Amino acid sequence: MTRKITALILSLFALSAVSNAQMENPVKWMYSAKKLADKTYELHITANIDGNWHLYAQDAGDGPEPTTFKFTPNPLVKMDGKVSEVGKMEKIYDPNFKSVLKYYAKQVDFVQKVKLKSKAATLVKGTVTYMVCNDSRCLPPKEIPFSIKIDGK
Repeated sequence: MTRKITALILSLFALSAVSNAQMENPVKWMYSAKKLADKTYELHITANIDGNWHLYAQDAGDGPEPTTFKFTPNPLVKMDGKVSEVGKMEKIYDPNFKSVLKYYAKQVDFVQKVKLKSKAATLVKGTVTYMVCNDSRCLPPKEIPFSIKIDGK
């Protein structure tokens, strides 16, 4: 009986360690819309990055997964230009990838300008795909959905 309990306890510890490793997520995302003018908005997709992790830019360089955005088509919304990046971009030569890599530490704000076709409230939905690394390892690329409410008023 004691061996079964010991085996059960060890199994629970192993399962806990595996699930903690899978749940590690050093990036917290925030979403908002800012009205610029009548029917013109900026969508802000902000990444807050923990500790010594860094998030790759949309033009990351050769090797790592760049941050990319896919917007779900919405008949009430017209994209105006491309997603811009606001933050302190770091550039460093990485001998592992043999490339100059571009990334952000701490925080970066991705901004997409949009124009509404009417004054109706709507949701802009999509996904962001990103990859983070620190000095010793990288986490696999992750794709997460987002939804940003535009009030249209």
